Parts: sequence; structure tokens; C-alpha cells
Amino acid sequence: MTTKSSLTYQERPAAAEAAGLLVLHHGRGADEHDLLGLADVLDPERRLHVVTPGAPLTLGGSPGRHWYVVPRVGFPDPDTFFASQRMLGELHDLLWDRTGLTPEQTVLGGFSQGSVMSYALGLDGSRPAPAGILAFAGFVPTVEGWTPDVAGRAAAGTRAFVAHGRRDPVMDVHFAQDARALLEAGGIDVEYHESDAAHHIDPHHVPAAVSWLARTLA
Repeated sequence: MTTKSSLTYQERPAAAEAAGLLVLHHGRGADEHDLLGLADVLDPERRLHVVTPGAPLTLGGSPGRHWYVVPRVGFPDPDTFFASQRMLGELHDLLWDRTGLTPEQTVLGGFSQGSVMSYALGLDGSRPAPAGILAFAGFVPTVEGWTPDVAGRAAAGTRAFVAHGRRDPVMDVHFAQDARALLEAGGIDVEYHESDAAHHIDPHHVPAAVSWLARTLA
């Protein structure tokens, strides 16, 4: 049993007994502090225990921390991708054990690379199925040796919230459109939002995300 995480992380506890767990994974070049402020935005009633892990990689010439090396957008480097996936899985296991909350009470979410890792853990058939995946400006990764178990997640009741900007110059909106098509084809309930935003979390998508999260972890 994992007793200590190899990743650093921040936590925002629930106001009372937690109704669920929200794990928010930051984007490329940020760290575990980046999305902590989003906890109160997405969960204003503080019903949930929120955790924001920090990615393990530092890359020369690039600020902040990274979940994987990017040889080409949409196609993470396998070695760094699988290493981060393993460490995140260990952290998620640790959180479930420590808090007493379950995967069925958990939403995995994030922005940019953090959305990619949320898909990577949330759609992995060897991992417990979460209640939901909250993906801002990300994509379902294409990595040799990894295949998303979409039908299995649909059968387990996993839901998804996908939001992306049509003016995103970093991760084109077609990644979100492709993710929606993949998830829906496999039977996953997807709430999908597009706007004219660039590569950031569009404030116009936040109220819908708040409502979706409350319903998903009711």
C-alpha cells in the first residue's frame, strides 16, 4: 500500500465531511499552486476535498513543471507520460486510502497537460473508474502502448465535461471535438462547451462546470 506520494501537492479541505474528491492537474509550465484557487470557484460551497498535484518534470529552458515531454502536440513522449501516469495513480490511491473517499466519489480534472493526464488516468482500464473527468483545453492522448477504455468507463458510469476555445493556438479545438466524438461513441455522457477563447479556462464555461461538478458528485 502506498503511504507517501512521490509528487508534491496542495490541498483544500471541505468545510465539513467531504462529499467527494476533486483532483485538479495543472498545465504545462505551472505547478501545484496554480489551480488551487480554482477549488473555491468550482466548489463554492466547499463540499469537496480538493487536491492539486505538481508535475514531476523540470525541463531546461522551460519554466515551471511538466507532466510529459512534447515531441508533437497530441502525442506525448511515452517514457515521461507513463512515468507521470504511474506517479499520479499512486497519489490517487493514497488519497482514496487516506480520505476514505472512493473513485466513485472522485472527479479528475485539469487544464491543458493536466486535462491530458486526467484522461490518461480516468480512461485507463487498469485504474479505478472515476465519477467524472473535467477537461479544460486538453486532448485524449495518443501514446504507443496505451489505449483508452471508453466503453468500460461508460459501463462504470463515468461522465465527462469538455471545454475548449476555438482560438486556442496551443491545442487546436479539433482535439476537444475528437475527444467528444470518441467518448460519445463509447457511450460516455459528455457535456461539451466551445467558445472563442484562446488557451485558457474561459470564465464563461465556469458556471456550467460548477453545475456539472455538483451533479456528478451529488
